[in-house]
Amino acid sequence: MEKLNEKKARHALMEQFPYQDGEPLISGLTLWQVADIAGHTPFYVYDFGIVVRRIAALRQALPPDIHIHYAIKANPMPALIQRIAPLVDGLDVASLLELQLALATGILPHNISFAGPGKKDNELAAALAAGIVLNVESRSELMRLERIQARTGQVARIALRVNPDFHLRASGMTMGGGSQQFGIDAEQVGEVAQSIQHSKLVGLHIFTGSQNLKIEALQQNVSHTFRTAAAIVKELGVELEHLNIGGGLGIPYFPADEALALTEYGAHLAQEVSEWKRQFPTCRFIFESGRYLVGEAGLFVTRVIDKKTSRGKTFLVVDGGLHHHLAASGNFGQVMRRNYPISVVRHKSNATMENVNIVGPLCTPLDILGRDVELPACETDDLIAIYQSGAYGLTASPIHFLSHPAPVEILL
Repeated sequence: MEKLNEKKARHALMEQFPYQDGEPLISGLTLWQVADIAGHTPFYVYDFGIVVRRIAALRQALPPDIHIHYAIKANPMPALIQRIAPLVDGLDVASLLELQLALATGILPHNISFAGPGKKDNELAAALAAGIVLNVESRSELMRLERIQARTGQVARIALRVNPDFHLRASGMTMGGGSQQFGIDAEQVGEVAQSIQHSKLVGLHIFTGSQNLKIEALQQNVSHTFRTAAAIVKELGVELEHLNIGGGLGIPYFPADEALALTEYGAHLAQEVSEWKRQFPTCRFIFESGRYLVGEAGLFVTRVIDKKTSRGKTFLVVDGGLHHHLAASGNFGQVMRRNYPISVVRHKSNATMENVNIVGPLCTPLDILGRDVELPACETDDLIAIYQSGAYGLTASPIHFLSHPAPVEILL
């Protein structure tokens, strides 16, 4: 059976995997072998060795005072969380189920944080009972939490999430600066803090954007974050246990993207940490990362079920679609749709290249996984692999749309 040629396989975006005859290997297994383990297509497969190496590289680049937390929302597969937990310093959750998954890892509650707007009362009560840190997003959320504490006699450990007065430029998604549903506007933090009666204020959380590949923008963001936090701490007159500076590190998805220079970023962060420690020596620092830790470790694999030509264009119809991988379809944050890195694994040898459109089985023209992709010619029953699929894949997708079966997830 013919595999993707070596030159194509060694595309810069795919070098996290070893290759055999041009085919990516997952923990030493071919995709045909993984397909047998999955039992059917489509499926997601995650190579945990890549995650281990990414965490190690991040630790080496960041200053030793930084505590790395895994943001579960990036990929909440229970087995993945269990295996990541011993390698990181904490976990960040954004729902009750994610909280339950985090508690099951054995990580100490004070190293688990709960972020996100619109926390329901039962989520606040659960976080309070568990003893984790709640990142408070608004005055009204604080008031609801205070009422729960008054009723139960428990004391919440809280961090105030700050919406700063600056943006993180070049982010895939902006979550700070201007008017936001996230956090408390920086100029209102002092007033909101005066409403604290039962809670224990232990930290600040400042997170402004995700999926950023611009080192200059990230460095500026770090500097602005520390300056904003220092001003708030002095205004409040408190000594914080921690400062959560978020994350935002991106991974390359498209041909023009370049991987981040981690060493350069870490050196700049070390300077800011050193200056902060001179003013606030007892504070520790939390760095949240999700996509950066797991995004490149995953492949989404789907099978060609039909091949057709329509007025000069070739279409590969596959059994996976936007309902399984919304991000790859371009409907999860892309302004202009671009293709994720794609390869084929074929049964028959054929050196011919062809231009194809890869579409899913849904009754909507939005169900596109690849448009005008140059690939070795393939036929029905061949496999299509979509790279960079370890984060915001299955759980970020409308899997119940049109009632197709859900993909399998495999961790190797």
